[in-house]
Amino acid sequence: MTVQAPNRIIAVVVTHKRRELLAESLKILSDQTRPIDHLIVVDNANEPEVGELVRAQPVESTYLGSEHNLGGAGGFALGILHALTLGADWVWMADDDGRPEGPEVLSTLVECAKTHGLAEVSPVVCDIDDPDQLAFPLRRGVVWRRRRSELHADGDEDFLPGIASLFNGALISARAVDVIGVPDLRLFVRGDEVEVHRRLVRSGLPFGTCLTTAYLHPNGSAEFKPILGGRMHTQYPDDPVKRYFTYRNRGYLMSQPGMRKLLPQEWARFSWFFLVQQRDPEGLREWLRLRRLGRREQFHKPD
Repeated sequence: MTVQAPNRIIAVVVTHKRRELLAESLKILSDQTRPIDHLIVVDNANEPEVGELVRAQPVESTYLGSEHNLGGAGGFALGILHALTLGADWVWMADDDGRPEGPEVLSTLVECAKTHGLAEVSPVVCDIDDPDQLAFPLRRGVVWRRRRSELHADGDEDFLPGIASLFNGALISARAVDVIGVPDLRLFVRGDEVEVHRRLVRSGLPFGTCLTTAYLHPNGSAEFKPILGGRMHTQYPDDPVKRYFTYRNRGYLMSQPGMRKLLPQEWARFSWFFLVQQRDPEGLREWLRLRRLGRREQFHKPD
């Protein structure tokens, strides 16, 4: 597939009851040196004050208020599809609790996409309170990177191929969307980004992370619990609702092509975490139950 040069870029932001955080995000999105051509905000709470905020932005904008909470997955699906109907050549995706690190982020991503011939390019996702720390730990082989500066340790100067964070400042071409599709509404939240990343890997399209720019996001590394002396990690959200969606959706993901090879490692990690490290057999039973729901495509909401 021939990758087109960035032309009409539409930003898509999904929000849910975070007006103040959204305002901070939109302020930076609307002040890029390479201006966005249109802004779409999908509001899963359909709050009038959010609609007013969007319409007050200094760029052409569309507010999509939803009476039904579509989750992050459905929100981005709706926003991306709407962007395509408006003639987007590229879609720039952002969540409401994060923001670009400055006004040059979009122009830097555009140049990186041109230089490397990419169908998708992401910024480094950094801790909003400590921008040299990664918001989520990144594994390279068997080594975990936790700081932005460590991403250059493998000799990568400005680009990391084949790795991307897709809903935190990612720039994706319309042609790539035609190939990989939009996020799966059924996943709602948690794992939807991993599922789209899986499709992107299997598509063979060129993509990766630009190491010279960043998207700032609240630190999410607390969920990733180290095991075996830090050589491996296991995801364990403290919130039971987040845990429900994380483990259920992960059960579905691990049954999909391209992910099944990770199953032995998945079983080993979670069994060790719950039985050996936490001594919590009930936690393992919960994990088994929830992943079974996902594997059977039982996408009901928790009671």
